[in-house]
Amino acid sequence: MHAASARIAGIGIHLPETVRTTEQTERDLRAGNPRLKLATGLVRRMTGVERVHVRPEGWHTSDLAVAASRAALAESPGEPDLLIFASASQDLIEPATSHIVAAKLGFTCPVMDVKNACNSVINAMQVAEALIAGGQYRRVLIASGEQPSHGVRWSLKDHAQFIRSFPGYTMSDGGAAVILEATDDPATGILDSSFVAVSKHWEIGTLPTGGSMNPRSIEHAYFDMDGAGLQKAFLELGPEPVLALLERNGLTWSDFDLVAIHQVALPYLPPIFERLGVADDKSVITIADHGNLASVTLPLQLSIARERGMVGPGSLVLLIGLAGGISLGLMVVRL
Repeated sequence: MHAASARIAGIGIHLPETVRTTEQTERDLRAGNPRLKLATGLVRRMTGVERVHVRPEGWHTSDLAVAASRAALAESPGEPDLLIFASASQDLIEPATSHIVAAKLGFTCPVMDVKNACNSVINAMQVAEALIAGGQYRRVLIASGEQPSHGVRWSLKDHAQFIRSFPGYTMSDGGAAVILEATDDPATGILDSSFVAVSKHWEIGTLPTGGSMNPRSIEHAYFDMDGAGLQKAFLELGPEPVLALLERNGLTWSDFDLVAIHQVALPYLPPIFERLGVADDKSVITIADHGNLASVTLPLQLSIARERGMVGPGSLVLLIGLAGGISLGLMVVRL
């Protein structure tokens, strides 16, 4: 008797209606930092981001996750056996945000948090799949709420600090939820996955406050990132992990209906597609209209692809997660 596979039974997305255009972001930065003489249009030219979503006043990461979870549960009703909160963001250091999400949804199932920057959701899918295959659970709700807007630095002391804060101006608030269920069909669900970490690069991008290094530092409460260094580190990974996964499964790019890839800036995408050898019409571009949604990005692309008719039952999908730290997550899924 083979182990159960884990299939995607439901997806939910919540994007706050309030948006901040990149034009507004640049106006606010120039108004708040007049002595820096920030160039007009720089953020848009460098990133391709047109706007980002901003959470409603008083909302927390758990609220974004709950809204997305309710959308997923409307598609696939029923209480889960396990709830995993998976996000780069969190409500509190303690307790795990999954408890807060479960309480707001009225669930009494076991919970846990999985955190790995922008790969949090794909890593949570990895964990959930293993637990389903092992027979411990039959139905797992993975909920993400990303609220990076609180880590954006608006008051700058110099151009160097602006450059280190730059990626934060493209970060977006939102929620996503994925329901995984056990299936006895080995040809459906998560077919294979592969994960890589190059942890020597952990200092390239940080949000440094709240832990033992900077437990109460206001100065460290903002994104501090080397955007160029992050791009270089990812490109140095090369296409080998992706191509090895395809070869192991006897797949070519033509077999996929969708290649969903984490997106941090529009100009970064063509070099990545070129190095992989995948046609860009296999993807859904979300960075321009929605900004960098961290771990919400991959579920959003999958949801949009379904709405556009790019994918449906039986479609083959490749999820490519890229995260600070740095790490790469790959997952082949048959819908």
